[in-house]
Amino acid sequence: MDLMNIKHIKELVQEFDASTLSKLKITSDAFSIELEKNIGTVAAPVMMAAPVAVASAPVALEVPAATIVAGDYILSPMVGTFYSAPSPDSPPFVKVGDRVKKGQVVAILEAMKIMNELEAEFDCEILEILKSDGQAVEYDMPLYTVKKL
Repeated sequence: MDLMNIKHIKELVQEFDASTLSKLKITSDAFSIELEKNIGTVAAPVMMAAPVAVASAPVALEVPAATIVAGDYILSPMVGTFYSAPSPDSPPFVKVGDRVKKGQVVAILEAMKIMNELEAEFDCEILEILKSDGQAVEYDMPLYTVKKL
């Protein structure tokens, strides 16, 4: 078998990122790679027909992650349903351009019929709202792009 090289790993990451898979782990002898990404729905497991590659020695690599890594975000602390306002008739807690203080409520996350207020963990300005009302969110999923103040 061919040795796993950076080119093969980058191609694997690109194919994984474009796929509907949410998790992939390949282990063979001294080589192991595990990729995971947050997606809104869970895909059916896909079986691989043959092993991908084997490395003859441990390899230290810098591989791009399959999740968002740049910028500042307010992340979901749990799995649930995102709501931007306290009720359907109320204005949203925050909108693009708003300056938010640490501890200020920015959304509600519903989990098992319990409404949980999401508070900002730092002073920031809202640059982008990444989720819409009623959208399912996962743990550590970015909800807002922000600029720390």
